[in-house]
Amino acid sequence: MTPRLLRTAVATALALGALGLTQPARAVSSDGVHTVRVPGGDPRERSLAPRTTEPFSLIGVTWDDPDATLDGTVQVRTRSRESGAWSAWRPLETDVRTPEAGPERDRAGVRGSTQPLWTGPSDGVQVRVSGSRLPAGLRVELVDPEAGSDGVHTAVVEPDVVERDVVEPAAGPLAAERPAVTSRAAWGADESLVKDPPTYTGDTKAMFVHHTAGTNDYACSESASIVRGVFLYHVQSNGWNDIGYHFLVDKCGTVFEGRAGGMDKPVLGAHAYGFNTATSSVSVLGNYSTTATNAVVRESVAKVTAWKLGLYGIDPTGTVVLTSGADNGKYKLGQKGTFHRISGHRDGYPTECPGQNLYDDLPEIRTLAANAGKTAEAAQEPPVPRDEDEDVLAR
Repeated sequence: MTPRLLRTAVATALALGALGLTQPARAVSSDGVHTVRVPGGDPRERSLAPRTTEPFSLIGVTWDDPDATLDGTVQVRTRSRESGAWSAWRPLETDVRTPEAGPERDRAGVRGSTQPLWTGPSDGVQVRVSGSRLPAGLRVELVDPEAGSDGVHTAVVEPDVVERDVVEPAAGPLAAERPAVTSRAAWGADESLVKDPPTYTGDTKAMFVHHTAGTNDYACSESASIVRGVFLYHVQSNGWNDIGYHFLVDKCGTVFEGRAGGMDKPVLGAHAYGFNTATSSVSVLGNYSTTATNAVVRESVAKVTAWKLGLYGIDPTGTVVLTSGADNGKYKLGQKGTFHRISGHRDGYPTECPGQNLYDDLPEIRTLAANAGKTAEAAQEPPVPRDEDEDVLAR
């Protein structure tokens, strides 16, 4: 190194030190996800000093043991790549558990995790974690959904569904029209990261409604990037085979295809620990503990649930008895519970999800879903013939 370059490097290091920043972290990168280990030490308090990082737009924290819980708080602050300003401290939701059934349960590399947070384009991070006893192997997950992207199209399209050797649901009298859906190809899913084929269950008996938590401060033009970020976080950070949710909806009402395997098939998800089997899911992008939903969100959730349940002739306003597949803190393994056909995540697991505001909207969503089925049925009925006199009077 020349003396001039050396002086420049020293000056840069001193300047970063004066700002309380470290040099870019020695992060492990894997297909758009950079990971930074949180230093060990105090079993109740851990922190990551403010530092410059590789670019990212979504952040979360994971730990080694997928069965361990983080009984405490995780807070992050991030630096905007556009303005250089640091955000306020923001919490990450910690009530997330690994799926209890299917091939993902015993996959190598499955980790416990917080919910991810959409930050927008960022290049700096600071983290603090506290709890009664923190799990081992804490690391920060910095997700860049644009890494390696070949130009993502976000047009609403009807994806092709590949026929598979599974039992086809019979459309019953409550069948509803399938809503327009942004396909995995359209939002930019990297299918090379999905290593195993989907697992199918017998049928779909209920829908669980979620929110992704994090923030509502996003533009709907960013929604495809957010979905792509959640996909990368679930696969690369959590160690799952695919995104956990079957459908996602943004605050503008756009519906996105989630887990692969066929939207009209009973694909096993990773969304409701204890009740993944024989259920489907839709997650709304945003935090609905702090923000109210709008009409287009409620309508889109209703349309998705009406169509999915309608494939099995299920009344979306009804109830069903489900059996827990795990001890999840609310239900014991094998314990039965009665659920609405359209339930909130909190109905089956000790969590705030889908947020109090969205949870309070579920009765209206059930009614909207029932009406969607009736509207579709009415549209398929042939017009009632009228005699000539009636026609004359009508004119």
